[in-house]
This record gives sequence, C-alpha cells and structure tokens, in this order.
Amino acid sequence: MSTTATAQKPVVPAVLAQHLDDAVSLRSVRSVLLRAPHVKLKDLARADERLAAHLDGLSIAGDAGAALSREALDLPGVGQLFVCCVLAIERRDAAQLTQLVSLLEPVPDAARALSSAFGWVSAPLLRGLTAPLLQAPSPRMRWLGLVACAQHRVDPGRALDEAVKDADAALRARALQAAGELARVDLLPSCLDRLSDEAPTVALAAARAAVLLGDREHAPRVLLAWASTPGPLQHGALLPALLASDAGTARSLVRQMAASGSDTRTVIRAAGLAGDAQAVPWLLKHMASPDHARLAGEAFSFITGVNLKWQHLDGEPPEEAAGGPNDDPRDERVALDEDDDLPWPDVAKLTAWWHTHGSRFAAGQRHFVGESPSVAHALAVLGQGMQRQRLVAAVHLSLLQPGTPLFNIAAPASRQRQQLARLGVTS
Repeated sequence: MSTTATAQKPVVPAVLAQHLDDAVSLRSVRSVLLRAPHVKLKDLARADERLAAHLDGLSIAGDAGAALSREALDLPGVGQLFVCCVLAIERRDAAQLTQLVSLLEPVPDAARALSSAFGWVSAPLLRGLTAPLLQAPSPRMRWLGLVACAQHRVDPGRALDEAVKDADAALRARALQAAGELARVDLLPSCLDRLSDEAPTVALAAARAAVLLGDREHAPRVLLAWASTPGPLQHGALLPALLASDAGTARSLVRQMAASGSDTRTVIRAAGLAGDAQAVPWLLKHMASPDHARLAGEAFSFITGVNLKWQHLDGEPPEEAAGGPNDDPRDERVALDEDDDLPWPDVAKLTAWWHTHGSRFAAGQRHFVGESPSVAHALAVLGQGMQRQRLVAAVHLSLLQPGTPLFNIAAPASRQRQQLARLGVTS
C-alpha cells in the first residue's frame, strides 16, 4: 500500500492516540517481561501480539500515524523513541531515521530505544539501513549497526573485526559481546587479547564472549576472580563463571563468595545457578527470611525443576513481609520489588518434598531445572521454561556446543518460535 493511499484513509484521532499510548506503554511492559521470573514464551507472545497490533494501527494510518509518533518525541522516552523508530524503518523514512540516530549522543535513552526497534522489525526491513551505520564515522552509529546485526544474529563481517579493536570503549565492548552472540570463533584470539583491557566493561565483555567461543582456560579464570569478590564486575561475571566451570569449581565459588562477604542475595542466586543439590538445605533455611524467601525458592526451582505454584508448594506471605511501592508520598519505597512475581515458598512443604525426592539429585553433579545440563534439556527449557531459566538455557546451549550462536530470548516471540520449530522444539 502506498503512503499516499494510506494517508487518504480517514483516521479517528482519539483511536490513533490510543494506539500510540498503548504501544509506548507495552514497550515498557515488554522490557519487564523479558527478565521476569514467571513469564514463559507463550506469555511473551501474547504481549508481543498486543504491541504489534497497536504498531499496526499506527502504521495503517500512514502519514497521520508517523506524524503523531514524531509529536510524541517532545518527551523522548524509550517507548516514544521505539515507536517512532519502528514506523520510520517500516516507511523507509531516511530523514526521520537520520534525526533519530542523531539523538544517540544527547539523549541517554535513545540507544536502548533504537536498538530495540531495530531488533523488533524483521530483518528484510533493515536492508540498506545497517550498512551505512556500520560504516559511519560516529562510534555510536557503528554501535547501533552492530546491535542491529547482533540482535538478528547476522554477521556484520569486517565491520565486527574492526570494531573489536576500536578506540571507543563502548563500541569495543559491544563488538566483543556480538562476537560471542554470533559464535565468531575466529575472533577468540581478539577476545583473549582484551581480557586485560583498560576499560573494565570491555574486559568483562571479552571474557564472557571467550567462554561462549570455547575458551575453558584463560577467560574462566578471570571470570572466577571477578565473581568471587564483591565489586562492579561481580554480577556480570557470575553467570558465565558458574556455567563454564565444572560442578566442583562452581560449588567452591559459591562458598568463596559467602566467605568473602558477598551480598546474601547474590550468593543465593549463585547457588541456584551452580545447580548444587548440597546447597538445598541452606536454601531451605533462607526461605524462613522474608528478605530472601522468594529468591531462595527460585534458586530451589533452578536446581530441582519444581514449580512452587503449579505443585502447590507455595504459601501465604509472612505478616512481617515488607510491601512494595504504594500511593503514600511519604513512603520512600518507590522501586518495584524484583521478587514481586515470585511465589512465597511453604518451607514445611518444600522440606517434606526434599526429604522424599532429594535422593534423585546426586551430590557432586550440576543440576539445571531438574536435570543435568544437556543440549536436549536446554532446548526444552527454551521452549517451556520461564524467562530467567531460558536465559541460562541459552548460555548452556552455546557452552555445550561452541560455535552455536547464542539464542536470543529477547527477540520477538514469533521469531523465537520459528527458530525453535526449526530445531524441533515445542513452545
């Protein structure tokens, strides 16, 4: 349908405004769902269908929809920038895209918004758009070009080779991350060379990429050192350090973290990721603490595969549990509780369950959602697991098969389902 024909269709301003408001809101909702502990791929698919419907409503309105999205940039939040960018890509509006890309430097939210827009649209729509970005003089533009390619798991070739050596630290870090995501095994030496990079974010990206690309010597050692002690790199190093290590090393890392004064919540997460059944009694003890109960319950599920709600092993919140944000302007608790969507564990029921079923989980072996990590099990979790579990499953899959691109659990659900279907996985 031509832009002219579309523009002649009558539009209802109130309906169009509602499409815009809902699309902006659903973009924010999607960001939360991607890392939520209770969301499966089918749940993400429903949210994506709603977002796509509102974007379609704006797109069908033609010039009127595009103009309304531009007006929304008077307050350029992530959602507004995302919507405007998606429409500009679909319309091949070079002038609008140029304006949006120019916001990468002055508007802090622009990078996140534009990268998600480039990841949302289908790959064919990006033909002719990414090459100029990859060749642009601005590091931020080249960064966006790399992000677009990486999110679609398309190898940008020489542009990536050059970016891992770029003088700009942010571009260098994203290029190294892309090397791991794209399974560019030929760039492993470059990743290893950057383990001592002067920019900590670059060194961390290099180490994470190196383990995905098959290194089991240098990068794991660096990651273990960062993960073992509190510091700015601990959180980012924790997952690859644990998953790239054998079960014994992972167990030792969790104990070392506890001894070095790491935050208890971080240690609980580490215990779940390590998959060590010997940590279950310790987790059961922490379920008695309102501050740690739900997170410890999630770690228990990461090891055993038990779903507390579905198997009726959850309970009521304790009276002393602190509530989340409320309408009281005098209350300083304004941030969402990261445990909000986790069930409260019933310690007595879980203890009884463990006494009955604990013998199934052999000591000294790693467990992930009830089974030993394997390619088949990682694929099954990608199809049916929760988003946080799916993230770990994607990393397991790449570690078990070096040279396999990292499965993108943030891609539109329809695209993920197509990829899983090609792999014979039900979602």
